[in-house]
This record gives sequence, C-alpha cells and structure tokens, in this order.
Amino acid sequence: MSEPFRCAVASEARDDLLAGSASTTRAFLLVEHPGPWGVTALTDARLPDGLGTELKRRAAEAGAKVLLTRRPNGASKESGGVRVFAAHADHAAPWLETTVLDRIEDAADLDLTALVEGRSLGLTPYDGPLVAVCTHGRHDACCAERGRPVSQALEEAFPGETWEVSHLGGDRYAGNAVVLPRGLYLGRLTPESAREAVRLLRAGEVPLEVLRGRSGFAPPLQVAELALRRHVDERRLDGVRFVSRTRDGDRTEAVLAVDDRTYAVTVETLRGPDRALLTCRADDESAVVRHRVTEIRYTG
Repeated sequence: MSEPFRCAVASEARDDLLAGSASTTRAFLLVEHPGPWGVTALTDARLPDGLGTELKRRAAEAGAKVLLTRRPNGASKESGGVRVFAAHADHAAPWLETTVLDRIEDAADLDLTALVEGRSLGLTPYDGPLVAVCTHGRHDACCAERGRPVSQALEEAFPGETWEVSHLGGDRYAGNAVVLPRGLYLGRLTPESAREAVRLLRAGEVPLEVLRGRSGFAPPLQVAELALRRHVDERRLDGVRFVSRTRDGDRTEAVLAVDDRTYAVTVETLRGPDRALLTCRADDESAVVRHRVTEIRYTG
C-alpha cells in the first residue's frame, strides 16, 4: 500500500522556499477552545450557536485572523473563564494583550476593527513572546503530525509560553508557528529546531533558518527582509527597519534600513508555470508562486 500524500513532504521535495510564505494580516485574536475544531475551526468547532459564524464574518470584514487556541498536551483551560489574546503585529510597534473572559460568547464583543487599526482593546498587556503552533490536524494532516511534537517539545522546554492554534496557513510548511506580537511565521519546525528558534528569540535574535516571513509585510517585503538580513548578517529582532517600497507589475523594490545604512532590495514574483497540490486535502493543483531576489543595492 502506498504512503498517503503529504503536502509538507511534497513541498520539501520541490524545495519550496520558506521566505515570503507568511500570512499577511497584522491583527490576531486567539480564543481558547480545547476542541475538537473540525475542518474549519470557527464554523465546525462546538462553539455556542452563531458565535463562530459571527467571528468569521467580522474577521473577514476587518482583515483580522481569529484562531482557536488551547494549551499543549491537553492541559486544562482557564479555571472559570476563557483566555483570549489580541495581537497587533505591526512591524514597527507590535503589541500583545490578554484577558480571561467569563464566557466564550464575550469574544464577539471584542473590537476587531480597532485591533486591525492598532488601537488597544483595553486588555492587560502581555510581555510575551507567545509561540502559537498550528496543530489543526482535521484541516491538514501535516499540521498535526508535525505540529504536535513541536508544541510538546516547546512546552517542556519553555513552560507556559506555547499555545496550540487552529489553521495558520501554509500547511505545506508544517510544522508551523507564529510568534506574537511580532507576527514572525516559522516553518518546517522540528522539536529540535523549534527549541533553538525560541532560544534565539528569547536572546533577541531572529531564527533565520526557519523564518517564513513577518506577517505585517506583503510576501515580496518578507523576502526582501530575509534576503537583506542574510546579506549583511543582521539577526537582531529590531535590526531591520522598513523605509518604503515601490511596485511595478511583478517587480517590487523595498528600501530597508540597518542602523544608519539603507539598502534597496529588488524582488521579482514568479507565478507559474509550476503547479502542485499545496495541501493534503487539495483536489486540484494550484500555481506555485515563487519570489526571486534580483538585486541588493547599498543606497547610503
């Protein structure tokens, strides 16, 4: 009997690049719900009637990402309440807040538009970082098979800093995680590389080897930041600043600063002709989008 198709294995065989594959939202709302989550978490999980549909609608309108979350290893939920986290993953001024709601229904009262706009929801500041690992196996088998060992390893190494979450995006890069509030997407994590990544983050460094991109940036900017960091060997979390960008069709030029030096990074986005099954549940092949850095130029 042949082995079942796994999108993460196929992605590794194609040598799909991690860079530029992060989601592009700057607003995350994590709502504690131990599961089961079903295929589409907000509408399939056993939430109170209408809550998931309402959160999904409001998230789409505001441009936020709402995730269900739980503690690793089946740890019990908050006693007498529901933990929520709200993160604004702006590249210049990220922040993270949290609270415990009396009822999960109260999550519908949180202002997702304010969150997207970078306005506090009035919750308690959370020092973080918070590592959210995708373990949503009903959505994609790779997320569970590769994500759960990662979440367990991180919980053992850094107790209380890790949460499991529903679908993050980019199943073929599993094990996946997002580090909040900075919105740093990590991919192809193993228990060993995940522990090393968090160790670096705690030391104020970016784990370049497993970084998919910063969610506050569009994909070409994610690619430009990673390319520049490698070019000048800059690993400090705040070591690269966004200055500006210009676009001309599939060509993006990003101007980024490292300390008092600025660089222009040109990225070309390539769409096709390669096509592939991009998730374990996919029925049809989709175009494989690739990004190529064509120039890194010191500008002063």
